[in-house]
Amino acid sequence: MTVYLIAQVKVTDDAWVPAYAASVHDIVHKHGGKYLSRSGNVRTPEGKPLDTILLALRQFPSQQAAEAFVNDPEYAPHAAARQGWQRKSLCPDRR
Repeated sequence: MTVYLIAQVKVTDDAWVPAYAASVHDIVHKHGGKYLSRSGNVRTPEGKPLDTILLALRQFPSQQAAEAFVNDPEYAPHAAARQGWQRKSLCPDRR
């Protein structure tokens, strides 16, 4: 079942961004994932605005693939670099 990994990021120190952008896309692809959207142009048409600066939507072929990406040792230093500034959600496609 397809799973979407949604990352909502509030960047307070962007020192980690260049290394993250240069490396993480390949790690996502290694686990069968792909980016559906990446944007710093976040708008909230309804309700309270998100406290977010960047939003990334990634698609993985399964829950296991998404979790393998999140737990990949190669990804760990990138995840640690921006801890506290990101919220992630795993959303299974149950259509």
